[in-house]
Amino acid sequence: MKPLNISPETAIKLAEALKVPVEHLMHMPQHILMQKLMELSKDNESADKEKQ
Repeated sequence: MKPLNISPETAIKLAEALKVPVEHLMHMPQHILMQKLMELSKDNESADKEKQ
């Protein structure tokens, strides 16, 4: 499996947001990454609604 085709800056930001090491993120299967991003998005939406 080849590493994700994303910039180093994006990889660092995603790794911090998902709380995983950058090395794991870069070799994470794309479908798993998309699933984690959707979960992160839902969590952020929930947090935004609670603030209102």
